[in-house]
Amino acid sequence: MKQEQQALIQLPAGQDSEGQRVLEKLDVYVMEEAGHYELEKSPLLVRGLAKGDIIYIDPQQADKFIVVKHSGNLAVRVFRKADIEVLENSLTPQIEMSDGTLDIKTDRGLSYSLHVNLGFATVEALFDNAMAAYPDSVWYYGNVYDSADGITPLNWWDSFINQV
Repeated sequence: MKQEQQALIQLPAGQDSEGQRVLEKLDVYVMEEAGHYELEKSPLLVRGLAKGDIIYIDPQQADKFIVVKHSGNLAVRVFRKADIEVLENSLTPQIEMSDGTLDIKTDRGLSYSLHVNLGFATVEALFDNAMAAYPDSVWYYGNVYDSADGITPLNWWDSFINQV
């Protein structure tokens, strides 16, 4: 179902401090079905998506997407005002021991993917403990809560929890 062709797409990620639209470039695999893409990495800024998700983008409304199929991955974003290198060096090995991946690294942000079957409590403890050592840092789920209000759970994981 996946083609070997890779592409770069842009999706809206919110607005900057001056109200200008922010776009994030995402690496994707082009799917056979028109307008369908599989994400190579969990985004740093675009909410509602994680590595491996399959999305549909209508060519008539290229600034919107629909998640066609969730991969089962949680997207976790970490931000720090100071240089993030020391935090990344501490956190990434722990993520990798949990079969997670570091997908994106910038001067002030990290994007990780971890499978939901690891468990929310485990994921939250992992990131809470890491942030305790770096109080100028914060972490957020990227695809757990509805981006419209930031508090309503999306519940896509119900079909993944404890599935073998």
